[in-house]
Amino acid sequence: MNWQRIFPFLVWPRLTVALAKTEAQAGLTVAWIIIPQGIAYALLAGMPPVTGIYMALLPAVVAVLWGASPRLATGPAALTCVLVGSSLAGLHVNGQAVAPFSADWVVLSVWLALLAGSLQMLLGFIRFGWFISLVSSPVMMGFTQAAGCLIIASQLPTLFGVVTLAEVVQWPKINGWALCFGAVALSFLWASKRWSKKIPWILLVIIAAATASWALSFATHGAVVGAVPVSLPPLSLPSLLPWGILQALLLPAAVIALVSFLEAASSAKMEHQKFGTRWNDNQDLIGQGAAKITGALLGTAATSASFSRSALNVLAGAQSGWSACFMAFFALGLWVLGAQALAIVPRAVLAAVIIVAVSGLIQPSAFKKLWLVSRTEASIAGLTFAATLATAPALYWGVFLGVGVSLSHFLYQRLHPRMIEVGLHGDGSLRDRILWTLPPLGKQVFALRMDAALDFASSASFERQVFSGLATRPDVAHVCIFAQPINWIDATGIETLNQMHIQLASKGIVLHLSGLKLPLEKAFVKAKVLAEGPYLVRYRSESETVAALKCL
Repeated sequence: MNWQRIFPFLVWPRLTVALAKTEAQAGLTVAWIIIPQGIAYALLAGMPPVTGIYMALLPAVVAVLWGASPRLATGPAALTCVLVGSSLAGLHVNGQAVAPFSADWVVLSVWLALLAGSLQMLLGFIRFGWFISLVSSPVMMGFTQAAGCLIIASQLPTLFGVVTLAEVVQWPKINGWALCFGAVALSFLWASKRWSKKIPWILLVIIAAATASWALSFATHGAVVGAVPVSLPPLSLPSLLPWGILQALLLPAAVIALVSFLEAASSAKMEHQKFGTRWNDNQDLIGQGAAKITGALLGTAATSASFSRSALNVLAGAQSGWSACFMAFFALGLWVLGAQALAIVPRAVLAAVIIVAVSGLIQPSAFKKLWLVSRTEASIAGLTFAATLATAPALYWGVFLGVGVSLSHFLYQRLHPRMIEVGLHGDGSLRDRILWTLPPLGKQVFALRMDAALDFASSASFERQVFSGLATRPDVAHVCIFAQPINWIDATGIETLNQMHIQLASKGIVLHLSGLKLPLEKAFVKAKVLAEGPYLVRYRSESETVAALKCL
């Protein structure tokens, strides 16, 4: 039995004094910021503030114990929390819309975490880690930038001390106290991006805000975090839901599982590239899923890996999963010691923390760079961006639309592969004969190269290209297929090529196959077709083929 697969933490290094010092330093560095971030992101998800602290403790440890990336910092994450909040907005229980921070909202949020975590664990166990490839980089870029804009917009009312976004521009309704706290915190946090990342600037801002709030009795002038209980809840399952409501959660849960794992993947890839190790995506799916389920049993929203905290963890010198254990220990201590101070922190300051944290998601220049590389993919990113904004608060529709369009583009490319008639260039290479105005490879020769697999998707296009070329060249007596780029052929491809050979032979045209790879040759042998004969010739290399065609 492979015990290391069941218990990945068995490969962790033994905790020596030197390693403990390094890991404790990294854990403390992350703990400084995860408490204020946890409270801020819990509010973003519409959950009680203390649940953000729960997300930073046991789920973070479970993620590294059963994951494949021990330096991955798991816990509350802005993108996942906003997905939770947007997924529950508009849902009804017993005929009434659920409200953030209500008991029904908490139960639904917990179920989202359970469903998303269970899906991730299932996909990890059946080795379906490849599914993240369904979301292309342009789709993810468009979605995250739109989500970043929506997150910032959602925090503006809190920053200005008003209730709705429309009231932000109504000066008489703005709370000057809240705006002052929020603006100062925002300015300082923005400036701190240029300073040392090892200093807990967020925590320092929270401490300063709590001190000023106490001195000025801010609680009488504006909204504060409120009481933060210092007690861990027992592990328990949420109350059962009616089937109709559970069905409504399935689609958002699937998107949360997908998007949150893409967040984890970006951090995990960075970690493994830095340390020269191979990433086990299936094991990280299990670890991230287990963390979500653990959080759900504690009554929290779905957890996820944080790119910024993971990068900080690595920067602080973390070597193994021990750093996450130390982080949870220090975070617990900070929570116990600072609960009273956290209770009087103005919510406008937490809004500033969120705005600064997600501002890095918004990068307009990325669209310009993508446009220069591929206009089609840039258009897909732009469409995902627009759809995410248009379908808010149901942000998951933006992801599904982007994935659908991206997969449709992929299918279109498979159905219309790149095929060119080749000629011999002056440098000795085979290039597009039409583009470079090159002569044919030989008299009465039509030479074609297809840069794709020959399967059910491309066979019709391949056949059409060959016979279209022959229609314009009635003098052709030799058709040559340069097959080096073809690394896969299925039953449809074999049948198409064999029927083409039969039709060409009936017209007295010889088929030349150049550079067939072993998988294709084996497939022809098994199908008992396309054996060499008077009307079919094979060549091993391009140079051999070109030399033979010149002599025709």
